[in-house]
Amino acid sequence: MAQNLKSKDRLRPVDLARGHGLSTQAVRNYEEAGILPAAARTPHGYRTYTPLHAGALRAFLALVPGHGHRTATSIMRAVNQGSVDEALRLVDESHVQLLEDRRTLHAVERALRDLHAAPAPETPGGTFIGPLAGMLGIRPATLRKWEDAGLVRPRRDPRTGYRVYDEAAVRDARLAHQLRRGGHLLEQIAPLIAQVRTAGGLEPLEATLHDWHTRLSTRARAMLTGAAELEAYLRARA
Repeated sequence: MAQNLKSKDRLRPVDLARGHGLSTQAVRNYEEAGILPAAARTPHGYRTYTPLHAGALRAFLALVPGHGHRTATSIMRAVNQGSVDEALRLVDESHVQLLEDRRTLHAVERALRDLHAAPAPETPGGTFIGPLAGMLGIRPATLRKWEDAGLVRPRRDPRTGYRVYDEAAVRDARLAHQLRRGGHLLEQIAPLIAQVRTAGGLEPLEATLHDWHTRLSTRARAMLTGAAELEAYLRARA
C-alpha cells in the first residue's frame, strides 16, 4: 500500500480500499458507522485518511471472524469514542460465549457417551408416558413440559389419545434427560435435539462433533488475531 500514499501521513479512500480488497464506498460506510475515526477533509471536501485509519480498518477486519460483524462494529465504535473499557467488555463477552459453546459441546459428548454406556430399552410399538418417566426417574409432567418445548415428539394413539413414545422419541427423551442433568436449559437443549433428528440419530451426529471442535478452535484463533490487531490500534491511538 506504500506506493499509493499521497504523502507520508495521508491516504486517499482508494488507498485504504485497495489495500484490503474493499470498495471505496465500503471504506466510507465504515467511517460513517464509527468503525474508523472521522476523516479529515481537503479544502475541496475530499476525505483524507492516515495510517491510524488503516490500523483501525485492519483491527476491524481481524475482529469480524472471531466476534461477528455486529460485535466487531460495537468494539471499534467504543474505541473510537474513547470507551476502551466498554470495548474490552465486549471482547470479554465474546470469549464467555465461546466458553459456553465449548461447555455445550462437551455436554453433548458426555451425554452421547452415557447413552451408549446404557443401551436404550427395547420398546416395540412404543411406550407410554408413565413407563418412560419411570425409566428416566422423572415425573410424567416433566415429559409433558419437554414436549411443549419441542424436545420430544410422541405420537397419539388414535383410539385412546394417549401419548406413545416410539424409538426416536425415547432417544430424544434420554438425551434431553442427560443434558438437563448437566445443567442445560430447555432452550439450549432444543437445537441440539433438532440436530440429532436432522442427522438421523446419535451415530451420524457423532461424526459432526469433530467439525464442531474445528469451528470452535478456528473461532478461538481468529479472536487471538483480532486481539493482536486491536492492541496494535490501541497503541497507535495512544
